[in-house]
Formats: sequence, structure tokens, C-alpha cells
Amino acid sequence: MIEELEEDLLELTDPSESPLFEHHRFVSDNGQGLVRIDKFLHDRIVNSSRTKIQEAADAGNILVNGTAVKANYRVKPKDVITIVMAYPPREVEIIPQNIPLTIVYEDDDLMVINKPAGMVVHPGHGNYDGTLVNALAYYFRNNANYNATDPRLGLVHRIDKNTSGLLLIAKNEYAKINLAKQFFDKTTERVYKALVWGNFQENEGTIKGNIGRSLKDRMQMDVFPNGEQGKHAVTHYKVIENFNYVSFVECRLETGRTHQIRAHMKYIGHPLFNDERYGGNSILKGTTFNKYKQFVQNCFDTCPRQALHAQTLGFIHPISKEKLFFTSDIPEDMKDLLEKWRNYTTSYVIN
Repeated sequence: MIEELEEDLLELTDPSESPLFEHHRFVSDNGQGLVRIDKFLHDRIVNSSRTKIQEAADAGNILVNGTAVKANYRVKPKDVITIVMAYPPREVEIIPQNIPLTIVYEDDDLMVINKPAGMVVHPGHGNYDGTLVNALAYYFRNNANYNATDPRLGLVHRIDKNTSGLLLIAKNEYAKINLAKQFFDKTTERVYKALVWGNFQENEGTIKGNIGRSLKDRMQMDVFPNGEQGKHAVTHYKVIENFNYVSFVECRLETGRTHQIRAHMKYIGHPLFNDERYGGNSILKGTTFNKYKQFVQNCFDTCPRQALHAQTLGFIHPISKEKLFFTSDIPEDMKDLLEKWRNYTTSYVIN
């Protein structure tokens, strides 16, 4: 069990929206001739071998313009080539930055913050500062128990860059281990609110299916229902409000995998509204009328991110053993989005 717990904790190296860390980056010249990418990288990385580079490509760790490629890919002019790993490069330095935090609760052992949409949890692929970890390094700069050079210390769980809501932070090693075990044992309470495409046949249900890195796109997570790949994942959902073409739902997490709600909802045919990575930023339900298309575009502009909010969080305090439970208001962009759909469904007769 300890090994499995440690493996789950290693997932905290995911830089939220992009669960991989960039170790090398190259941009090919305008006059770049066609050459295999393994040779291209071998010529540019000191002490590298083509065998190791080929193995990295097979593992999906070599990206060209954000998409994983194989070792025989031919480099083209202006290609952006990156080598990414699931752990940060040693040279990444956590720089304390005075970034405002919305603190919901704090004591000597932990704190709960309300993360705004758009904030990355910690430095990684394409996001090396301005993150929550940078903000925490500054906030805890005088706390001897907080090691700002370790990007995982303090983070008990995470939420994606463009997801808003509650996040639990441990302030010492004991609290970190205790709280992480509660997440591992599935004794915490986590409830999200989301707007998703489509109507549901059943107002309540449970989604089961292992979640793992997509075999086609390393920046996405896929559902593997046969259980041969990925990690066990369970999401319980309940429809709160129906708007004909979209539904406002509550998602209760039994497990906490990377992009779990986003991947599970796509898997059952209900991608999150305006979730670009999982296809929710296209009009998936509705009419062909231009007026409707313009309405949906206005909705996208109102909430320019996946409509997902981590609303409630419950756990046992590691020291006092008191049951703590916190709730966060739906942010304004999602409130405005929901109001638009309410007005639309009451103002128009939808066939």
C-alpha cells in the first residue's frame, strides 16, 4: 500500500493543465532540411545516444508542436521540439513571488485556498513562474517547515489550470503524509460543479473506467474500460439543472486522477462546456441557426475555459481529528454562463 501511495503522490508533479515537465526545447530553422528527429536531437543534446532518444520517443516523451512523435519523424522548418518528462528538471528553481492568495482557512498545519481559474498549480511545461507554488514559496518564506525548493511539498492534491475552486495545502511533512493518505484511502469529500454538453437519460449515475495517458495525445487522458491500462477511477454525477442542449451537473469524486472529470464526461458523451482539450469548445448540441451559434459563442466568451469548479472539500484534520468541510461559491464567469442558458431556455421555444 505504501508503494501505491508513493506512486499516487508522484502524480503531484503534474503541472496541472500540462502533466509533463519540459526538459529540452528546440525550434528548427527556417531552412531546416528533412531529417529524422532522433538524429536531430542526438546532434544537439550533449552526451545523448540515439538509442535513448528512440526509447524516449517510444514512451511518448518527444513532442513536436505539442504532439508526441516517433523516432522516424522528419523535422520540418520552424518545428517546436520538446522533450518532456513526468518530473521536473533539476535546474528548475522555485522563485518566491508575491502573488495574492484567497485563503479560506489556515492553522499551524494546513490551509485551504480558493484557486482562481487560470492559475497553474506549479511550474512545469511552459509555466515556470506565476504558479501557486511560486505564491506559496513567498507566503511561507519565513516558515522553517516549508521547503520551497521541493515543488511537491505542501501539495496534497491538485486541480487543473483552468479549473477554479478549493485546494488543500499541507504546511509540514506530518500533515502532508496524513492528508495524502486520506486522499489515497478515498475518505475525503470532493464535489465539483460543471456545465456539460447534452441531456442525460438518467439524472444520476456512476462512471467507472481506468484513466491513463492517451496513446495518441500525451497531453490528454483517456478512459480504458477494460482495465488493462491506466488507474482505477470512479466519478458519481447528478443532474442539477437541464438547459436542453447543456446540463449543469454535480460530480462527486471517489478517486482523484489527472483530468478525471474531464475525461470521464467525454467518455460518456458529455464533454465539459468550452473544454478545448477534450472537444467541448465546439457546438456539440443544438440547432443550425446562426442566432443559436452566436449565442453559444457569447457563452464561450463569457466563460473562456472549461466550466468546472471544485466547490466542496471535506477531510479529517491531521492533528485535532476534527471533521472539516469547506464550500466555495460558484465563480462569476460560471454564474454568468448559467444565467445565459437559463434566459435562453425560457426565452425561446426549443424543438
